[in-house]
Amino acid sequence: MKELELKYGCNPNQKPARIFMAEGELPIRVLNGKPGYINFLDAFNGWQLVKELKRATGLAAATSFKHVSPAGAAVGLPLSETLRRIYFVPMDAELSPLACAYARARGADRMSSFGDWISLSDACDVATAKLIKPEVSDGIIAPGYEPEALEILKSKRQGNYNIVEIDPAYEPPKLEQKDVFGITFEQNRNELHIDDAFFANVVTKNKTLTDSAKRDLAISMITLKYTQSNSVCYVKDGQAIGIGAGQQSRIHCTRLAGDKANNWWLRQHEKALNLPFVATLKNPDRDNAIDRYISDEWEDVLADGVWETLFTQKPAVFTKEEKKEWLAKLTDVALGSDAFFPFADNIDRAARSGVAYIAEPGGSKRDSVVIEACDKYGIAMAFTGLRLFHH
Repeated sequence: MKELELKYGCNPNQKPARIFMAEGELPIRVLNGKPGYINFLDAFNGWQLVKELKRATGLAAATSFKHVSPAGAAVGLPLSETLRRIYFVPMDAELSPLACAYARARGADRMSSFGDWISLSDACDVATAKLIKPEVSDGIIAPGYEPEALEILKSKRQGNYNIVEIDPAYEPPKLEQKDVFGITFEQNRNELHIDDAFFANVVTKNKTLTDSAKRDLAISMITLKYTQSNSVCYVKDGQAIGIGAGQQSRIHCTRLAGDKANNWWLRQHEKALNLPFVATLKNPDRDNAIDRYISDEWEDVLADGVWETLFTQKPAVFTKEEKKEWLAKLTDVALGSDAFFPFADNIDRAARSGVAYIAEPGGSKRDSVVIEACDKYGIAMAFTGLRLFHH
């Protein structure tokens, strides 16, 4: 197949639309559904991300994409009981490494992952398909599907779930092009190869980067490579826990991603874990209620006439003091930035979300100020020398 006609482009009025190869055949097969223009943008960016994650870590990887940026990305480390609970994974579910990667990628920011596109580094197995089935999702791309897993996925969205298979051996040309306003842009692909030397230039007084810190920094770097810039990514225990994308100011990006990381941690507090939900409440409605309950907008869900629709009894307020005390327990977070930090305010904000390790390109006139701020908090920071803008 050399080309594939699409229903429309980014918007319904943009017709006709297609994807095609100037030379050769498309490296994909549509096994079910009819993916659209944005679906394929998410699919191809997400596939590259998980392929690189697996190459860098040796672990199964997954990502959840929305509007051409990842909402979450992770590798297949085991899930704790707490993570199972906040990700709505049944306690008795048998999980493969790929299923763990998917649960982490989908669960870190469930509000943003609603209606996502899923990318998997390995052939989709039954355990992963069972986790995907109840979630609201537009589609999936993977290098293969177990027969039973494929049937499970085909049953989603009344049989119209988008399922794409990609040839894992496909390699794109070194040069890439895109058209804007009738003008063709061309550049070399942004190659990123993370090895033992990638984080060797540690510029702070604290020189200690553990193996797990290097793994998490690698995850942040690869995630940033496929996130609309400016972008910052917080990672802990093999998964992105806060991604800030497309902000014009880097500090706003750092705050956005940090707030998401904080929300991920606040969901693990006993008050959020033990909310007495009405049994018939669907998971997306639970996600929305939890998000508001742990935020400054808690009155929206605890108001009389509202809480009765969500909970069997009125929960106690999650106070600012309780949140502050709990957030102080978030530690050993890794942080990546796609370009240098120009001011120390980014480090101050990162420290409030438990950041202990940072990787950024370096090269700012204010590098010394940023390094000094890291030293104040005991943060270890590596300069990579490689900017990762993505547009």
